[in-house]
Amino acid sequence: MSARRQIGGSRYLYDSFEAAQARIDAQERVFEVRKEALEFRMTRLESAVERLERRLWLAVYAVAAGVLLHGALALLAATQ
Repeated sequence: MSARRQIGGSRYLYDSFEAAQARIDAQERVFEVRKEALEFRMTRLESAVERLERRLWLAVYAVAAGVLLHGALALLAATQ
């Protein structure tokens, strides 16, 4: 609107450009909100994957400890 006041002229000359710019601004705001939501979801997914990885390593260590314990018990039984 300030460009129209400085240069002068019909409002029909500038209204279409102002409406287009308003649509572009609205699309940019929507894009930013979607980007923030996507980043929020990504951080939650990353933390969930980290928790799952810790659980899987705990399971691997538990299985290894069980196998070692079973082998040690078998050795003790064989020596007696």
